Amino acid sequence: MSTSAFYDSLTPYYHLIYPDWEVSMGRQGRALDSIIRSEGGPHLRTVLDAASGIGTQSLALATLGYDLTVSDISPAAIERARREARERGLSLQASVADMRHVYDHHHRTFDVVISCDNSVPHLLSDAEILAALRQFYACTSHGGICLVSARDYAALDLTGPPQFQPYGIREAAGSRYVLFQVWESSPPLYDTTFYVIEHPAHAEPVVRANRTTYYAISLSRLAQLMEEAGFTDVRRIDDVFFQPLLVGRRLS
Repeated sequence: MSTSAFYDSLTPYYHLIYPDWEVSMGRQGRALDSIIRSEGGPHLRTVLDAASGIGTQSLALATLGYDLTVSDISPAAIERARREARERGLSLQASVADMRHVYDHHHRTFDVVISCDNSVPHLLSDAEILAALRQFYACTSHGGICLVSARDYAALDLTGPPQFQPYGIREAAGSRYVLFQVWESSPPLYDTTFYVIEHPAHAEPVVRANRTTYYAISLSRLAQLMEEAGFTDVRRIDDVFFQPLLVGRRLS
């Protein structure tokens, strides 16, 4: 299954990953705001979210007063992000774009470029990631910053048998949902099958399973690729966002 098809299928249920999506959005937005302010200053206001999904980070930043432009490879996710923004009275310029061609798509620069929640490792080689990071660099204004969050694969053991990664049980709209992933490793890649079991009241459960592939790239290698793309002062930030973050600057 392609990455776009994976997220198209997952879009209606993606918020159920979180015990409380609204609370998590607020927490993530405040964390990103604190990093943007400490790394770049309060004058940084325009933000490109190059892998917005349904808007978990971008909606939160828009709520805090940032000027958001967002894109994602999934048409369904972009449509939901637009709807969520309308329902909240937020301005969100949203469109469908592959992160490997994000500057070619937007044709402008931003104070801040973000790609959060392990989106970059959907690109399955150093060459593909470097192509995306070069596009991020082209989208970053002089004096601006780029923020990329990803899993710390160096701290994970992806060898051995398939791994079970549960999200938990959610109750929504009269149905019970059980969500989990199964990871199957084929280094340096691994496949993820995302299961959503929907059990409506007084009806039989429905099981949905969608599969995608990630590249288990280390954060140190990802930082090297950011530098190769042109970013300077690339460093890792821990214990602020829910994943480790890499921040890089565009000085010229």
